[in-house]
Amino acid sequence: MQHRGFFLLVLLTLLALASAVAKKKDKVKKGSPGSECAEWAWGPCTPSSKDCGAGFREGACGTQTQRIRCRVPCNWKKEFGADCKYKFENWGSCDGGSGTKARQGTLKKARYNAQCQETIRVTKPCTPKTKAKAKAKKGKGKD
Repeated sequence: MQHRGFFLLVLLTLLALASAVAKKKDKVKKGSPGSECAEWAWGPCTPSSKDCGAGFREGACGTQTQRIRCRVPCNWKKEFGADCKYKFENWGSCDGGSGTKARQGTLKKARYNAQCQETIRVTKPCTPKTKAKAKAKKGKGKD
């Protein structure tokens, strides 16, 4: 009985060790610091369907190429891409002539060696004040 217990303990230890080695090999394959290649050049995240959601990003380093999973947020700004992260100022006042308001963003982080502009300017249409309309609708619902 004691030999069977010892044998099971040794077998479980070997399985755990084999699993740890396999996980380490997977990490090396993905271009981690343990990989032979240090300078990976990654392309943009390309969604599998439509223009947002789960997709893939391809990378190259010397003769090695890899494809990793990625995700494009569905609210991303297409003008500057999902890999460029900006810190934005508050929205400016509404320009009556064009019917838009604008704000400026400064580059905070460029992911996967993305080519990003240092500063960008974005606009959106001016909207009438909706708080007054929402309050008016609530008042009508109580009657």
